[in-house]
Amino acid sequence: MFDLDNTLAGTAHRQRFLERRPRDWDAFFAAAPHDPPLPEGIALVRASAGECEIVYLTGRPERCRRDTLDWLAAQGLPEGRLYMRGNSDRRPARRTKLEILGRLARAREIRVLVDDDELVCDDAERAGFTVVRADWATGSAELKDAQERQGRT
Repeated sequence: MFDLDNTLAGTAHRQRFLERRPRDWDAFFAAAPHDPPLPEGIALVRASAGECEIVYLTGRPERCRRDTLDWLAAQGLPEGRLYMRGNSDRRPARRTKLEILGRLARAREIRVLVDDDELVCDDAERAGFTVVRADWATGSAELKDAQERQGRT
């Protein structure tokens, strides 16, 4: 399972929309199709595709599905199911992602979760999942707040 933002896709160019008050969520997500691929994450997902089914798990809202699928295809990434947060779901990323992980684990083996969010990784490890911490992108306090306190990505 692969996260997107700051795992496969670099979000630094759109952080400015979260630094404003009020935050401009529409602009933040509208800029996502222009995210540069992160080489470390891209290489890992491609290498994993030879060994297992690829699943993408993101805190992005469902309304971003088409842009997200187009971005994945433009990077030449392997096809895989895409799990997204509901448009009105504002729970922390660690709650939404762990819920999906648990549900999927009842029907199949989850080999690894690759994610940049420390809280998601911590909770996944406590739940018994193998985790690779995507530490190859520069995170931001604004994105962390969006993931944890605002349930936005």
